[in-house]
Amino acid sequence: MSKISYIGKDLIEKGEDFVIAKVVDTHGSTPRKKGACLLMRQDGTRYGTVGGGKLEAEVERICLETFQTKESQIYHFRLTAKEQQGLDMRCGGDADVSIEYVDAKKPESFISDFDAKATAFIFGAGHVGQALEPILRYVNFTTKVIDDRPDFANRERFPEADEVVVIDSFLDAYQGMETDENSYIIIVTRGHSGDYDVLKQTLKRQTAYIGMIGSRSKVAEVYRMLREDGFSQEDLDRVYSPIGTDIFAETPEEIAISITGEMIKVRAGHGDR
Repeated sequence: MSKISYIGKDLIEKGEDFVIAKVVDTHGSTPRKKGACLLMRQDGTRYGTVGGGKLEAEVERICLETFQTKESQIYHFRLTAKEQQGLDMRCGGDADVSIEYVDAKKPESFISDFDAKATAFIFGAGHVGQALEPILRYVNFTTKVIDDRPDFANRERFPEADEVVVIDSFLDAYQGMETDENSYIIIVTRGHSGDYDVLKQTLKRQTAYIGMIGSRSKVAEVYRMLREDGFSQEDLDRVYSPIGTDIFAETPEEIAISITGEMIKVRAGHGDR
């Protein structure tokens, strides 16, 4: 459950109405991607962000107005000065932002939108994946472990994972699996080629987070290959790699903790992608 969800549920329990702004679609380069949220209370206190700068200022202004109108609406923002009504932001893309008034007495829409549990797709059932899965489950992620080796992806090694999946090959990493804005992708396969194959497919999907393990030189080589495949720098900027917060982790367990910390930060709306 995200920080916004916790705050919203607490306000509902107190009987306090609030406004939620959520990025529902983006085109081109934007400061935050789909799923970014901002919650505003009637006194102007806000939590989260939809991107900062003039976009954030305009969204905050509309949120305050929404306390008066109590009307929910999707707003389209042009983040360029070249078009009429543009916000003159350097990123230059477009963003659609849903701004919704939440009545504490009728919070059904907020509950249905924000109660979805985040799912961690752990690609790689080796030492890091095995150390990571129980930690993520402990901090309220649904866990899905995926590998092409039955000797590694099995219930003996992952007895309490929500799902353990053996695929034919990382060339078809998402066999029968869908992702969405609540999907967190962790790429920790046994080698360079597996990581590349999974990341190549992941960049074409909707996700909340993409993290890939590896040294800086290995990451640079994977990125070079992906550029040759036609992926842009904007695509690559979605990826947290080398994965995890910098805590000088060395063991699989320490690496798992650093990855979990980074994912919690992103889930709480404080990621830097």
